[in-house]
Amino acid sequence: MKAIEYIARGLALLWAAFWTFFFIAESLAWHTAVGRTMIWSCIGLVFVLLALAAWRWEVAGGLLLVIAGLLAMVAYLIWGPTDLPVSTRINATVLFGLPPTLAGALFMIHHHRVGQHG
Repeated sequence: MKAIEYIARGLALLWAAFWTFFFIAESLAWHTAVGRTMIWSCIGLVFVLLALAAWRWEVAGGLLLVIAGLLAMVAYLIWGPTDLPVSTRINATVLFGLPPTLAGALFMIHHHRVGQHG
């Protein structure tokens, strides 16, 4: 049981930390305006808060992670850079959405299994 919980937590935190770092590093590297950098930083913070919420409230937080993952995939498909190769767009779409979706599902599975055995 604990393995599912640890995998879900690790996956959610790695996803949130990776994208938070990426948003900030890319903004700094491209000398992005402060206002836009703050927007990207806030999105990263939302990712971190979603990951941490699932630690406290597995079902609600897990569901929010699943929704966020699906929305992130759709948003990137709609608003992502169109000049990138198709393979890059597919990889970025998967990196945006699959980890939180999987982590959210694992949080909900863990909660369900603990509830059955608890």
